[in-house]
Amino acid sequence: MKAKIHPRSHPVCFVDVSSGKRFFTRSTVKSKKKETIDGVEYYVIVQDVTSDSHPAYTGEKRFVDSAGRVEKFNKKFRRLRRGS
Repeated sequence: MKAKIHPRSHPVCFVDVSSGKRFFTRSTVKSKKKETIDGVEYYVIVQDVTSDSHPAYTGEKRFVDSAGRVEKFNKKFRRLRRGS
């Protein structure tokens, strides 16, 4: 293996915005915000969605407005249908 070509990994704390849950791991990602937990300095990365809050992992059902999507599509492509 070649020396000095691999990125360095650091202790990182990923924080889920919606649930507040923290995930401690190592990553090459850095941030300006740091926090010391149990004597270890972690880079803090704030995430909007993690496995703790994503519907695919939590089993939560979400209502999707399909009628609004159809109307938006028809409005966008209305002029193309008229020309045919």
